[in-house]
Amino acid sequence: MNKITEVGIDEVGRGAVFGPVFSAVVVLTKKSKCILKQLGVKDSKKLTPKKRKFLSQEILILSSDYGIGQSSVREIDKLGIRVATELSMIRALKKLKEKPSEVIIDGPLLLRPWNGIQKNIVSGDSKFTSIASASIVAKVARDNLIERLEKKYSGYFIFKNKGYGTKEHLLSIEENGITDLHRKSFLKKSNLI
Repeated sequence: MNKITEVGIDEVGRGAVFGPVFSAVVVLTKKSKCILKQLGVKDSKKLTPKKRKFLSQEILILSSDYGIGQSSVREIDKLGIRVATELSMIRALKKLKEKPSEVIIDGPLLLRPWNGIQKNIVSGDSKFTSIASASIVAKVARDNLIERLEKKYSGYFIFKNKGYGTKEHLLSIEENGITDLHRKSFLKKSNLI
């Protein structure tokens, strides 16, 4: 049996002003880690969208298990981004076939609702293949959703900004108003509400 060596978790969309926050957990063996490294798995932010899509499919094939979770705009506005992000991570973890003995999480913040062993790794997506893989899977899943939402929410350039508060996006909010998928708690801070 090829022993599980890494269970990595990462989130995407935490800083966006539109759409849900996504998290993914990826379970890798030593062998799958080596193959994914050779294929070019690294921090999702350092990859082109085309390369991310290709790698995401490879990760899903090569991982021993994976889970994707999300937290809605309503949850983000009601609970705050940290609790909502934790919820999305827990939802991803609950999709695994079995509870991992240890998880490694990108970033400095503890996953407070998790009652197993966890390690927090700052810039983990550039240090651990499983975290980099989770970042790719979460980013591709969220980007796919945002691209589908573009038809309904045209005029906000979300196909381009992926829901982040770019100058162009914020200007379009001033012109067109906010939608039900804009994070009101975030936009209050920008004085757009």
